[in-house]
Amino acid sequence: MVGITSYGAYIPWYRIKREIIYSAIGWMGGGRMPGEKAVANYDEDNVTMAVAAGMDCLNGVNRESIDGLYFATTRAPYMLRQNAGIIATALDLRPNIRTADFTNSTKSGASALLSAFDAVKAGSLESVMVCASDHRLNKAASTQEQIYGDGAAAILLGSEGVVASLEGSYSVSYDFMDRWRADKDEFEHSWEERWIREEGYTKFIPEAISGLLKKYNLSIKDFAKVIYSCPLVREHTAIGKKLGADPSQIQDNMFATVGDAGTAYPLMMLVAALEEAKPGDKIIVSSYGNGSDALFFEVTEKITQLGDRRGIKGNLVSKKDLNSYEKYLVFSNLLPVEVGLRGEEIAPARASFLWRDRKAILALCGSRCKRCGTPQYPYQRICVNPDCRAIDEMEDYRFSDKRGYLRTYTADNLASSLSPPEMYGMLDFEGGGRYYFNITDCEPDSLKVDMPVEMTFRRKWFEKSRGFYDYHWKATPIRE
Repeated sequence: MVGITSYGAYIPWYRIKREIIYSAIGWMGGGRMPGEKAVANYDEDNVTMAVAAGMDCLNGVNRESIDGLYFATTRAPYMLRQNAGIIATALDLRPNIRTADFTNSTKSGASALLSAFDAVKAGSLESVMVCASDHRLNKAASTQEQIYGDGAAAILLGSEGVVASLEGSYSVSYDFMDRWRADKDEFEHSWEERWIREEGYTKFIPEAISGLLKKYNLSIKDFAKVIYSCPLVREHTAIGKKLGADPSQIQDNMFATVGDAGTAYPLMMLVAALEEAKPGDKIIVSSYGNGSDALFFEVTEKITQLGDRRGIKGNLVSKKDLNSYEKYLVFSNLLPVEVGLRGEEIAPARASFLWRDRKAILALCGSRCKRCGTPQYPYQRICVNPDCRAIDEMEDYRFSDKRGYLRTYTADNLASSLSPPEMYGMLDFEGGGRYYFNITDCEPDSLKVDMPVEMTFRRKWFEKSRGFYDYHWKATPIRE
């Protein structure tokens, strides 16, 4: 039996109500739309959100058992540098694994999932994590600006401890020009919305799902949940009716709370369905983008043994309203802002240095003394414990999954930041270890001495002259 052995998700802390976007512009393509959408912070991108979803998925999982990591997105930070490799390093997975990027279509998340399933079923790999993440830039006043939201999902596939077995799939592929972006384009282009609705969503998704039902001699009534990637309210309802599904079977498409998260969209809805699933439930999930991939899962008894994770439910309730459209534009790098003299020049990062210290920088690994057990960051040859002082008796020690406590902090209004003030603090880690970090996803007034924090993988800056993103870990208040 091959299927899902663990899952995780990530939704950014910030949300913006669509009415705020509409009020700022005065007119929106597609008219007014209800609800709110998730907005990535200025220091987040598709890679950092994938890492966050992966961390959630790794809860209770032995990282050494993972043989591969596939990453799906429509807008990878790097065109020539494997993004999956950055994610795997940040998650502190072992180096002798298979990594791959899947891109250029919003159905890439489901396609990556199918490729991971094939690898595990064939026996070439035993356990593969699929991370899907999207933060798509869109023009102001466009329909996409209202529809698109940011988010990520992570699915771990294997043959041991399966909580939902993948029983089958059916795919359709078409070179359908609905939305596209050429290699030199900053923003997507789009054809007429009516064309996309009537020739895209309402034809490809039913074709894929109906094909799967026929292939495995199933009825839509056999499924506890039916999931498909259509953010448009009327069309989403129409597809359900066309399939003959009862409204109670249709998984909420999260349009009013998150928005269309691209490659991550169907996998995020799958995570939401698994959070409520019972043993024996059948789930069908269908992607959209130049066709559709439909996948059929059956939930096992193991679902009751899966430990708690933040998932979709935990991320939805933990949020901060973004009440400024201008700040939303700054976060998406659509509005140039003055960052002050301190932000004009950034010391160039050296590729050789980043390679040598990749575990310390990307995986947040320090050292722990084998003799006395004292951890410290960054990695040191000499034990900091004055009663020990052992030399060269260290082992790697990961801090990214450890809880920290904020011992000191400050808010700096003069430092370069796209969301001032820039906040810093000294952390004491649970189990030992101390270091100072930037703090994100919070307001200065919310910080308190001894408050618990968790680590989050973020983008520190972008060196435009050399096209270089610098990633590291920051501290954030724990999202309960």
